[in-house]
Amino acid sequence: MPSFFSRPASGVALALALLAAPVRAQRPITLQQAIQMALEQGRAAKAAEATRDAARYRDRAFFSRLLPQLSLGGTVPSYNRSIIQVVQPDGSVLFKPQDQTNTSLTMTMTQKLPVLGGDLFVTSGLAKLQRSGTTDVTTWSSTPLSFGLRQDLFKPNTAGWDRREQFIRSEVSERQFLESREDISLQATNLFFDVYSARAELANAVKNAAVNDTLYNLNKGRYEVGRIGENDLLQNELALLRARNRLDGARLEYDRASAALRLGLSLPTGVPLDLEVTDMVPRFEADTAQAVAEALRNRASVSDAELQDVQAKRRITEARLANGIGATINASYGYNATADTRRDVYQDLQEARTFSMSVQLPLWQWGARKETVEAAKADAERTANTTQTALQQTAQDAHFAALQLAQARRNLELSAKADTVAGKRYDVAYNRYVIGRITIDNLYIAQNEKDAALASYVQSLRGYWQAYFRLRRMTLFDFEKGEKIR
Repeated sequence: MPSFFSRPASGVALALALLAAPVRAQRPITLQQAIQMALEQGRAAKAAEATRDAARYRDRAFFSRLLPQLSLGGTVPSYNRSIIQVVQPDGSVLFKPQDQTNTSLTMTMTQKLPVLGGDLFVTSGLAKLQRSGTTDVTTWSSTPLSFGLRQDLFKPNTAGWDRREQFIRSEVSERQFLESREDISLQATNLFFDVYSARAELANAVKNAAVNDTLYNLNKGRYEVGRIGENDLLQNELALLRARNRLDGARLEYDRASAALRLGLSLPTGVPLDLEVTDMVPRFEADTAQAVAEALRNRASVSDAELQDVQAKRRITEARLANGIGATINASYGYNATADTRRDVYQDLQEARTFSMSVQLPLWQWGARKETVEAAKADAERTANTTQTALQQTAQDAHFAALQLAQARRNLELSAKADTVAGKRYDVAYNRYVIGRITIDNLYIAQNEKDAALASYVQSLRGYWQAYFRLRRMTLFDFEKGEKIR
């Protein structure tokens, strides 16, 4: 069970509550709820899901193509009417018209051989030849069953390399999806605290404007009886004008931040937003060594580095084999038969064997093969350096993300205490000014320090949650629950 810390409520808490009260048309939205809404209905989340689904469909399609493939093809029909040469028994030639019709159907099942890289196939076919003219001839031909193999020798095994790459590519896409979700969580956090910060600034601006207006009316009476000089009254009036100006700016910023949050959460325009922000945050220790280990185990950049390494090795292998000695074997064994009628075409089957081996032997390439191999090796070295840098950056990001979370927690504790102290100091200064114990300069100093402490606290709270989700993003590990993000 995670532990938490909290701070006492500041002087702006009441103003925040009063500011939010008119718009409580719905239940308050917490940070976790805002993130969940962004992940479930936000457009960025839907785009990430579509990208993941597309990658999954491509992965399934790839492995489906490795299964036996069944196809049916043929010619139905091929017709030819022409005048042909007919050699007579005495050696003379006559030209006579002829009609010829060819019809054939072949069913083929093929299977890729990932280990060898060849193709194994089984076929069955039936063909008919019908000719009319000088003589009428009808012939049937059948191949009930035939097995065959096509295999390249001393050539790159593209099927094996493709399969190896696809396994890694699938892992990259899944990890990129998880990272996209963490990016969305971080973006939703920023939008959420933009609104919270703007709301706190607006509440503070409302309070400051009211206080300065009260002081101005008080000081006008003091000026009339000669208790303060005109300079103090003018200084008070200038502060009032500035407070009203900041109030107008705070209202505009609050409206802008609210609209941005609605857009990020895919909420209808004009829907009231009421945020519920707690001062409590989870307390847990994120060990830097564990953070680095989890990052190097879970991040997409690690899988991508592995993919680039495999691709570099493939390019070297292909450069060596594609431009060198090669051979292709085609072999088949089966049965076939021919007859004048379809009924007899499967009778008296005969063995059918084929075998061929074609050879490619480059004799002189002017060093092209060697240079191609050296280019592939140079690319592999470049890839190795690039991926090593990426892995070191991944480890470094995780290391400092863990340190940043610890620093953000300490900053939050200090800024929470400073906000409380600054709020109390301002209240004391205000009461002392009202009874004439301090000058207005001292009051405005206390007010500025109170405003700065509030802004620092809001920024520290935002910074903690940014660091929290940045650590998740950099490691794909939930340190609060102690488990891998899935």
